[in-house]
Amino acid sequence: MSSATKDIIAIGGSAGSGAVLRTLVADLPADLPASVFVSTHIPANSPGFLPEMLAARCKLPVTQAVDGQPIERSHVYLAAPDRHLLLMGDTIMFGAGPRENMVRPSIDPMFRSAALSFGPRVVGLILTGMLNDGAAGLHAIKSNGGTTVVQHPLDAEADQMPLAALEAVEVDHVASAADLGRLLTGIAGSDAGPELDLPSDELRLEVEIAAGGRTGSAELRKIASPTAITCPDCHGVLSEVRGSRPLRFRCQIGHAYTADALAAHIDELDEAIRIAMRVMEERVTLVERMARDARETGRTAVAELYEARAIEYKRYSATLRDAALTSLRHGRASRFQDV
Repeated sequence: MSSATKDIIAIGGSAGSGAVLRTLVADLPADLPASVFVSTHIPANSPGFLPEMLAARCKLPVTQAVDGQPIERSHVYLAAPDRHLLLMGDTIMFGAGPRENMVRPSIDPMFRSAALSFGPRVVGLILTGMLNDGAAGLHAIKSNGGTTVVQHPLDAEADQMPLAALEAVEVDHVASAADLGRLLTGIAGSDAGPELDLPSDELRLEVEIAAGGRTGSAELRKIASPTAITCPDCHGVLSEVRGSRPLRFRCQIGHAYTADALAAHIDELDEAIRIAMRVMEERVTLVERMARDARETGRTAVAELYEARAIEYKRYSATLRDAALTSLRHGRASRFQDV
């Protein structure tokens, strides 16, 4: 009886990964003894040109994944917009669970599901990208006996994702974009080694969340501890996932953030609030000047209209100031205290 082989290749990328993928797939042979899965940060309204772009360069069939389809060897599957690409046994499943690191599809859920279903048969690859989606999932692959690969940061258009992966995992291989296809071809079909211990309940729970399973506070407490930080998406309490690499947080709804992604999101919200406050203050100044002009020229009714509008704008401005203080109190201050 033959032993299991490394026949599941999971690839995650973000900014700049399209060019890398075109180079990579061109070097994969038509008889590659593995299935390839690709998840990139595509917007929900994406026109879906990536399958055609890669198919033009690849000897293997390249298609956008379909929910419920069986996994076939020597095939490249791409994540669909607005759904996590999950590998559940020998079947592809679309996950409607909450966004992770502000995106769906997210790389981490795909990597975790691959680790859960296939253990040492998995080869995980992180490509160029911003922030650190994929690092936690790559750690799950490594922890379950899989093989880990990272594009060399100096070769990446955006080095944050490769650097984060290297910080979180003692990876097996680091290679440039030009060498990745040949490297994966050499790994595919090799001996996967023995199965490790059964996957952890924590890993199973996080895959269930990505699939769309409901998460109560009792379930979340099994893997995470509540913090003083609030979720930017639903404003619920964020809990710190225990023992995670890199540092991660989840809320009761299931939204998930690495510390870096959370910090970036808080910064974006703060900037949006500052811009809105400035615009509202400018409106108050303008309508107050218009009200004075109307009174000076004897247009009392118009002046009263502008004065009422100024009061309304001031009320909006006060609401924005409260939002800014809340963001500072529950976002930045807690971030630096807990992270």
